[in-house]
Formats: sequence, C-alpha cells, structure tokens
Amino acid sequence: MGDFDLRRISEAMKKVAIVQSNYIPWKGYFDLIAAVDEFILYDDMQYTRRDWRNRNQIKTPHGLQWLTVPVLVKGRYHQKIRDTEINGTEWAPLHWKTLITNYGRAPYRDEISSWLEPIYLESNFTHLSKLNRRLLEVICNYLNIETAINNSWDYEIGKGKTERLVSLCVQAGGEEYISGPAAQDYINKSLFAEKDVKLTWFDYAGYPEYSQLWGDFVHGVTILDLLFNCGKNSSRYMKYSHQ
Repeated sequence: MGDFDLRRISEAMKKVAIVQSNYIPWKGYFDLIAAVDEFILYDDMQYTRRDWRNRNQIKTPHGLQWLTVPVLVKGRYHQKIRDTEINGTEWAPLHWKTLITNYGRAPYRDEISSWLEPIYLESNFTHLSKLNRRLLEVICNYLNIETAINNSWDYEIGKGKTERLVSLCVQAGGEEYISGPAAQDYINKSLFAEKDVKLTWFDYAGYPEYSQLWGDFVHGVTILDLLFNCGKNSSRYMKYSHQ
C-alpha cells in the first residue's frame, strides 16, 4: 500500500490527523480517522465554496448526483467553517428522499436507515460543522471506529499553514502526524522534524470494488454508498479492517 500500511504502525506512538470536516465524505476519509488515535476537525479554517465541506456525491440510475447542504455565504467571504450557518431546513428531507429513492434496492437499506434517518428527519442543525461532526460520529460508531474526534478550537491556533498543524499535533501529544497525500504540495516537512514528529502520508490507492448499484463502479462517492450496499461487511472494502 505504498508509504502507508495500517498493519505496520507502532501501537506505542500516538498518531494524529487534522482535516476539515466534510459532508458525508467518502470511505478514504473514514480510513484516515481509523488510522489515528486522535482526529482533529480543522474547522477553524476558512469556508471554501464548491468544495466537499457541504456536499458530496451519490450514484443514481442517471449517473452521479450532488447532495448539497445550502449554507449562508453572501457577504461572508472570510467566514470559518465552524461559523458557517445552514440555510433553512428544507434540504434535509429532500436529501433523505433522494438517498432512499436511489438506495431503496440496496441490501442494507433498512439497517442503515434505522440510525441515519433520524438525523435527516428529526434533527435541526443550524451550523455545518455540527451537522458534519454528527454524521461522522454515527458512521464511525456503525463501523466500530473508536478514534477520539476533537475540534481544532479545543487547542490554541497559531499562525502559518504548517506551523498550525505542527502546533496542534504537539498540543494533542501526537508523535506521528498522518496526512493525506495532497498536502505534500504545501507542507514544510522540516517543521515536523524540528519537533520530533514523524510525518506519514496516507495512501488511498488499492481499494477493492464491491457490489454497487447503477452502472460502472465509482470509488469517490459518499461512504453511504458502501454502507447501503455492504452493511457491516463494509470494513472488508476499507483499509482499517486490516489493523
């Protein structure tokens, strides 16, 4: 699995990941959570439009479809993710109807619906961060991922892109920082070395395919696709099951 193999990680070294929250993210996001001891939601960062913070994709008979949580952005160009408010409540039942319409034939529809439906039909989230975190928590619970999830604002936030990450990791007692590979474009590796924090790149390659509805297989959709289709067997198609 390239630079990263969950089976070879030392249990004695505390591992930390720091990532912005996403709306019902793909399976790789949850593998990163499972790979560390503490997962810090980095929602002190600026909210970015047309990103994964408030939307994700599902499969349908007509191809991929976006599910987007409407948020208030007009005149709020520099707002943080944690401060981003959800615009209205009408989106929630619409998202749920879309999910059930397209996964109604999935083998584990009823099992997943038993704990997921109340979030859409009985909850009333005002802020995107809180919605995202709640969905992360219930999905992790279903997958038996026991990683501690904390917020970046539980710690002091410094200045500098890499400096902030190093500081958060050190404050959390992390001895190893596990990052998505895209961050190689901007992370200053020497700053981690100065603090004796090991820097490891997570490898998202090599995922097996599973039985998926609606045409050609697509890896990058929301994890709900995997859960509806595979239920408790979902871990067989993820990296963390090899720990």
